[in-house]
Amino acid sequence: MNRIHFKSPDNKEEFDKYDLFRWKILRQPIGKSVESLKDEHENSSFHLIGLIDKKIVACGRLHLNSPDEAQIRFMAVDDYHRGKGIGKQVVEELESYAKLKKVDSIILNARDHAIRFYEKSGYEVVGPYKGSDTGIPHSKMIKKI
Repeated sequence: MNRIHFKSPDNKEEFDKYDLFRWKILRQPIGKSVESLKDEHENSSFHLIGLIDKKIVACGRLHLNSPDEAQIRFMAVDDYHRGKGIGKQVVEELESYAKLKKVDSIILNARDHAIRFYEKSGYEVVGPYKGSDTGIPHSKMIKKI
């Protein structure tokens, strides 16, 4: 397998490809529009893409909820590259950015089928998350850093 390269999208073309990628993985399968990807944190977030041969194969986003707390959202790895450790690398890259921002903890709202994945990275379930617009059960998770 070719080596993955992580970076933030740095131009409109890369952001458009990033948006399309995360929509195809996370939102299209459940009938959500591309516009459903955007929230009030979009412009102030740290966006991350994982590239193999200049093709996006993974992504994630981190924003600050407060000076002490960051939140991971929109984590995705394409089907072909799952189970190869790329998702773990995305989490580690987002956590490294959060540490630079000197936050105490990171939260996320995991789809229930992804809980074990996040637990392996040290996140703990703290309860159900009821604010999802996807109709898919989620659990709120946290990790102290």
